[in-house]
Amino acid sequence: MGLRRFAVEKVRNLALIAHSGAGKTSLAEAMLFNAGATDRLGRVDEGNTIMDFDPEEIRRKVSISMGIAPLEWKGLKFNLLDTPGYFDFVGEVKAALRVVETAVLVIDAVGGVEVGSELTYQHAVDAGVSRMIVVNKMDRENANFQKALGALESTFGRAVVPFQLPIGAEASFSGVVDVVAQKAYVFSGKNVKEEAVPGDLAGQVAEIREKMMELAAEADDELTMKFLEEGELSQEELERGLRLGVHKGDIVPVLVAAATKNIGVTTLMDAIATYAPSPADRGELVGQTPDGEPVSRPIGDDQPFSALVFKTTADPFVGRMTIMRIFNGKVTNDQTVYNITRGRSEKLSHMFIPKGKAQEQVTEAGPGDIIAVAKLSVTQTNDSLGEEARPMVLEPVAFPAPVYSVAVYPKAKGDEEKIGSGLQRLAEEDATFTVQRDPVTAEIIISGLGETHVDVMVERLKRKFGAEAVLSEPKVAYKETIRGKAQGEYKHKKQSGGRGQYGHCKIEIEPLFDGEYEFVDKIFAGAIPLNYRPAVDKGVQETMAEGVLAGYPVTGIRCTLLDGSYHDVDSSEMAFKIAARNAFKIAFMNAKPVLLEPIMRLEVIVPESYMGDIMGDLNKKRGRIAGMEPTGDGKQIIRASAPLAELRRYAIDLRSMTQGRGQFTMEFDHYEEAPAQVAKAVIEAAAANRKEDSE
Repeated sequence: MGLRRFAVEKVRNLALIAHSGAGKTSLAEAMLFNAGATDRLGRVDEGNTIMDFDPEEIRRKVSISMGIAPLEWKGLKFNLLDTPGYFDFVGEVKAALRVVETAVLVIDAVGGVEVGSELTYQHAVDAGVSRMIVVNKMDRENANFQKALGALESTFGRAVVPFQLPIGAEASFSGVVDVVAQKAYVFSGKNVKEEAVPGDLAGQVAEIREKMMELAAEADDELTMKFLEEGELSQEELERGLRLGVHKGDIVPVLVAAATKNIGVTTLMDAIATYAPSPADRGELVGQTPDGEPVSRPIGDDQPFSALVFKTTADPFVGRMTIMRIFNGKVTNDQTVYNITRGRSEKLSHMFIPKGKAQEQVTEAGPGDIIAVAKLSVTQTNDSLGEEARPMVLEPVAFPAPVYSVAVYPKAKGDEEKIGSGLQRLAEEDATFTVQRDPVTAEIIISGLGETHVDVMVERLKRKFGAEAVLSEPKVAYKETIRGKAQGEYKHKKQSGGRGQYGHCKIEIEPLFDGEYEFVDKIFAGAIPLNYRPAVDKGVQETMAEGVLAGYPVTGIRCTLLDGSYHDVDSSEMAFKIAARNAFKIAFMNAKPVLLEPIMRLEVIVPESYMGDIMGDLNKKRGRIAGMEPTGDGKQIIRASAPLAELRRYAIDLRSMTQGRGQFTMEFDHYEEAPAQVAKAVIEAAAANRKEDSE
């Protein structure tokens, strides 16, 4: 079936969010199947779903990147964004939440509210989208709706209201009661039968409807007045108030389903059609001019085109696919638009609607649509596209910064180039993944949101670009310096037939506190001719770059050239360089040499109950606590500094200490002297490596 264009009021953009394993992908599959977008129900355990098509996803049986697919339901178009539940892929969740109006939180009727449910729900609140909750897997053994509902109410507050109740549970789960309409729907196979509300649920339905009336009345002044005067609302007023409350985020409907059995999925789709906002319900589109002035516009086909790129995929066959959400205006195939972020024009010549791994070509798209465009030249994730004459910069996706780093080496000699360019392509695809070369250790460092994330990227590198990489813990970028003053003198002299070599210099070194290096020439008269003095400077700098103590760069040195001698025939730049290198090494070892280590600035956000563990752990890691402050929602921000050498696996440590509830950011702060026992271990390790290399 060809995809029609829908008016913006008829579009529903939905992100399915959840803790890993709650059944988001199975729910998406059932929705697509019910809408006729697929002709069979895909199953995650059989690896044949529309949404999880990446070989890694099929192998691990978890979503790694968001799946996108449209469906048509009762005259509306749903754009489903199925997001990963695993912590390492939260960038995909944040990207999806930026471009939808509604988040559907899926929870497992057995597991209830898990850590991932809390975290992803909070992301949805931060994104300012409407929220709905589905208690899924009602057919599983030990499924308990009341227990799950209690946990939802205590975690997320009074906004949570059951719009549906389950009929039966575990093997006897057969349908749902619609509390708003006061009707029951019983499922058998593809058939749904409308029935009266079972007697044993009537009391509960009446009780919930009372709470609903109050919440619906709060949604709008007119309804508040009516409710205060008459004590109740008509069915039509109740539905309107509930819809408004959901749009504002003040009411969070709870719905019920068993996705793999396809029970309650069509009633869930009906509830989405009724209560989830369209892009037009969000009010005007708000953004900024390129100069940072606020600007807002009504939503409509006739408005200037405005879109945000929220995902980029690199396919070895199709090339780069740029996926964007159109927020305003319409666009047709072959139209030229303006990339406001980069200040360049782009032609949209191949427009598609993504449907899992497949895509369908379209000729035009408008507000609320999600499209993929092939072969754009400069556009990247988070760029705003629009009209050059009336540009509007949209708020970008707030991607989390990478927190876990490893060094990458090619498995096969000569694969450096392949690995470098492959990693670069992968970094363009994933804003939470970075690649850089460490200037001190010269290693290629890749960083992501955790161990699994990094592993997946390395597997992708092999599959997509045929480059195999070996991972190792990154070297810490130590530096060397001195705390005292010392002199060094060296005479380099070689006589062996033909032309000899002769260079001789005397230098003094001392700490330089406000710079990396300074060379001072204090030679009187012509002890060393002018043309050889730069060779001394160069010899010293080369030795500093290689390091003396443990092979790390030397910094903070003033070197003064005091004296020397030369030979008319045998002196050369090379000879003076060699003399300078040796003189520097002698002076350095006598000038109280020390090892400097990088100290990082840390911000850790954790629930208060974990404070003791985190502080104790930071102390063990030679950390210093600089301060703490409450965030106001039961969490604390701890500001601290600690040596990088102790923080290599902090992403993994923090996750296990807080069950995934803790977050942190870190950035380089300064270098400081490493304690004696640390320095000793580093110097001994360097000596052992040199011995290995020379054998």
